[in-house]
Amino acid sequence: MIDRGIATVGAGILGILLVASIIGAVLKRSAESDRARATVMNLNARVRAWWVMCALVFSAIICGTITTTVLFAALSFLALREFITLAPTRRADHHTLFWCFFIILPLQYVLVGVRWYGMMAIFIPVWAYLFVAIRSTLSGDHRQYLERTAKIQWGLMITVYCLSCLPALLMLHIPGCAHPADLLLFLLVVVQLSDVFQYVWGKLLGRHRIAPHLSPNKTWEGFAGGILTATGIGAALWWMTPFTPLHAAGMALVITVMGFFGGIVMSAIKRDAGVKDFGATIAGHGGILDRIDSLCFSAPVFFHLVRFYYT
Repeated sequence: MIDRGIATVGAGILGILLVASIIGAVLKRSAESDRARATVMNLNARVRAWWVMCALVFSAIICGTITTTVLFAALSFLALREFITLAPTRRADHHTLFWCFFIILPLQYVLVGVRWYGMMAIFIPVWAYLFVAIRSTLSGDHRQYLERTAKIQWGLMITVYCLSCLPALLMLHIPGCAHPADLLLFLLVVVQLSDVFQYVWGKLLGRHRIAPHLSPNKTWEGFAGGILTATGIGAALWWMTPFTPLHAAGMALVITVMGFFGGIVMSAIKRDAGVKDFGATIAGHGGILDRIDSLCFSAPVFFHLVRFYYT
C-alpha cells in the first residue's frame, strides 16, 4: 500500500505537470514569432523532462529502498562523469578515476543501503579523500598535481557523498514519521520548487542581480520570492514529516538557502571551465548536475540536521 504522503504529493505533482503540459500545448499553437516559438519549445522540453524525472523518482520510491538507492547511485555516476569531464585530468589519473567510479562510489551506496551511518558519514570525507591523494601521488606525474587531485576529491564530495545523503534519509527511523520516503520527498519538492519559483519571481520582478558574472539570471527579488514561497510550501507539508509547522518552515528555509548557494557554486565552476551547462543529458535542463546542483548542498545539511535532532 502506497503511503499517504507519497500518494498526496504524487497527485499534486501530477496535477501541476498536466496543467503545465496543457499550457505548453496552447502556447505552441499561439506562438507566432520565431523567438516565441523557440521559448515555447524550450518550455515544453523542460516539462517533458520533468515528466520523466518525476516518473523515475516516484517509481523508485514505490519500489522500495534498494531501488531508490540504486537510482541515486546511477545519478551520482553520471554526475561524477560530468564533473570529471571539466577537470584537467591526465593519463596518470586513470587508475585513480577507476577507483572513484567503480570502487568508492558503489561502496558509498552500499554503506547507505546497509544503514551503516558511522562509516557512511566518514568514508569519502576521510578515507577516500586520503586515498585519492595517495593514489595520485603513486602515479608519478607531478604536473598540475594539486589541481588534478583537488578536483577529483571535490567531484567525489559533491556528486557522491552529498547526493548519497538523499537515499540515506531512508535509513532513519524517526518517531512520528509514517514513511522514511516522506522526508526524501519533502526535501526534493521544497528544493526543486524553490528553484522554479526563484526563476518565476526573477522573471516577474527581478531587477537587481546577485552575482552577474556567475549567474546573470539570479536576482535578489527572485531569491527572496522563491525562498519565501518554498518556505511556505514546506510549512504546509509539515504533516508528512516529524516536524511542527514552525520547524518545517525552518527546515525549508535552511535547505532552500543552501540550495541557492549550491546553484551559485556550481555556476562558478562552469564559468571557470568556460561552459554554459555540465552536459546535455536532460533536454531543456542541460546535464544531470545542472538539475541537481541545489540538492548537492541542501541534502547533506538536511540529512544531518534531521538525524541529529529527530532520531
